[in-house]
Amino acid sequence: MKVRMLDTRDPGFDAAFAQLVAVDTAGDREIERVAEAIVDDVKARGDAAVLEYTRRFDRVDAPSVAALEIGMDEMRAALEALSLEDRAALEAAARRIQVFHEKQRGESWKIVEEDGTALGQRVTPLDRVGLYVPGGKAAYPSSVLMNAIPAQVAGVREIVMVVPTPAGEKNPLVLAAASLAGVTRAFAIGGAQAIGALAYGTATVPAVDKIVGPGNAYVAAAKRRVFGVVGIDMIAGPSEILVICDGKTDPDWIAMDLFSQAEHDELAQAILLTPDGKFIEAVAASIARLLPTQPRRAIIETSLANRGALIRTRDLDEACAIADRIAPEHLEISTEEPERWAERIRHAGAIFLGRYSSESLGDYCAGPNHVLPTARTARFSSPLGVYDFQKRTSLIHVSRAGAQTLGRIAERLATGEQLPAHAQSAAYRLEK
Repeated sequence: MKVRMLDTRDPGFDAAFAQLVAVDTAGDREIERVAEAIVDDVKARGDAAVLEYTRRFDRVDAPSVAALEIGMDEMRAALEALSLEDRAALEAAARRIQVFHEKQRGESWKIVEEDGTALGQRVTPLDRVGLYVPGGKAAYPSSVLMNAIPAQVAGVREIVMVVPTPAGEKNPLVLAAASLAGVTRAFAIGGAQAIGALAYGTATVPAVDKIVGPGNAYVAAAKRRVFGVVGIDMIAGPSEILVICDGKTDPDWIAMDLFSQAEHDELAQAILLTPDGKFIEAVAASIARLLPTQPRRAIIETSLANRGALIRTRDLDEACAIADRIAPEHLEISTEEPERWAERIRHAGAIFLGRYSSESLGDYCAGPNHVLPTARTARFSSPLGVYDFQKRTSLIHVSRAGAQTLGRIAERLATGEQLPAHAQSAAYRLEK
């Protein structure tokens, strides 16, 4: 196959680049309509609607939603049945994820002013969260760990997992990860109907306070629909990888790094930025040679053909500037002195520094979260973390002396805003 090659020196680069990174929203309106209808139906009919859509989309004919619940014993049995190698890998990843996220836990604090007025912030965990785990084209035990462990570290008491099981097939690694990560309840349901059930609750599925976890376009549309009724983590788009390379890394490594995201789905994006034209040719040759060996070749080929690119830049400074324009989900800086170039990056979900920091390590076991902002949202949002499962409450305890000072300020400002009851509420506490 031939991957598109661009050069920032070419007069048509800006137009070609804009086309490359444009987000295609064709068909989104119909997906939104279908997802909204499903969510609204679940809100109205509860368990009956969940059963109907599970029968239609997952080909699972259950007598009740309760029959679709996956017990903690079944999850624990899945963990215990793993091979020693699989269990060791899962447990090692879980430990690293937990250690990293424990550093993120927010703490309550208080300050006391000279007049005795006390101000502070109380940090508390959410009561109950819903975790969506994909179960269509592939199963993702790593997503269970990345979503459930930060919630557990935050102190969330109930973690409710939903996972589609097409034709009734449950993935044992997903169930094992759920047991390891502290999932408290689980249901074999998926799609927009699962999002509706978590948001509004049914006779069987408890309503949650926040829904996290990736899914397909219908799941994303359903999360968008219920936002406001519940919190959500983010609207995840297709996966992205951007590699900045100085031309000195093994081209096979870079080709495989591009494959690692392209194999997610046909809409994933994989881009290389380098000032070395000969290195682009070497990576293109590696792609051509290695692609036939890939089990997910068709998906990778479509992804690279439609949304991939090998881009020659004037220098690494320009590569960093272009990276910031893209604001990628994953950014690899495969260069000498990678920290130097990382300092020039303002917008990226996660930055992988050096030639040995492959993005795939971040997906599974490095420790930082792999739930990352996509579609340029790294300009204003962050990776999933413990802070997504905690909320902050302001504490205000005004002393008698403090009320004299603050009351006069509030009275003045409220009068300026023409809110007399506000002004009088403050003034009543002023000593005459």
